[in-house]
Amino acid sequence: MKQLFAFVIMIFSFNCYAMAPKLDWDQAVDKAIKRYGLRVEPRLKSYFSKAGVSYPPRDIALLAFKSERKVELWAKNSNQIWKHIHDYPLTGFSGRLGPKLRENDKQIPEGVYRLVNFNPFSSMHLSMMINYPNNFDRQKGYQDGRTNLGNNIFIHGKDLSVGCLAVGDLAIDQLFILARRVGLSHIQVIIAPNDLRKSKPSTSTFAQPRWLPELYKQIAESLKPFGKKKYTA
Repeated sequence: MKQLFAFVIMIFSFNCYAMAPKLDWDQAVDKAIKRYGLRVEPRLKSYFSKAGVSYPPRDIALLAFKSERKVELWAKNSNQIWKHIHDYPLTGFSGRLGPKLRENDKQIPEGVYRLVNFNPFSSMHLSMMINYPNNFDRQKGYQDGRTNLGNNIFIHGKDLSVGCLAVGDLAIDQLFILARRVGLSHIQVIIAPNDLRKSKPSTSTFAQPRWLPELYKQIAESLKPFGKKKYTA
């Protein structure tokens, strides 16, 4: 049974980042934008208008809270102040609270990340790759003697997750075109066990690494610019 489950995870991870046909990747991304993104962009623009932020913004941030099962979209206004734009519920979830430590542990990573690639060919409708493992993940993996940390972590559509952030097709359509308009280098992704702006970590310390407080301090610091928010949408 365990072997079968591992095989399913392997297939899911591969399909999440399926090999592209022989055509220019940017062209394929723009084709997906035309097919899926343009029809949702008017609603996306209305979120920004309501928040008083120009569209497209220069910088955006995606704050994912595992316990609350949601992703918050934030953007900087003309005064370089972060403004809350919209919330997207997680449509799929796997693992428990706590960081991802190894391949096939089904854990959604926790930490401060960036988006590094678009995947218009994803079996999960559309997806965008997160740079897990980041430097912090690799450093702690080395200290712990862990070598197979896993990879292929995405924000994607549909409602199935084995370690990725599943937000559903409509949400990924909006986030995909927004990320294309903004540029991947202007997007920050913060994944936390729960909303550390409001309460202490909810993660059970049982069987967790000793460096967990260091990670949560880093996440909490990264969340400070997004403090006392006023919901807009």
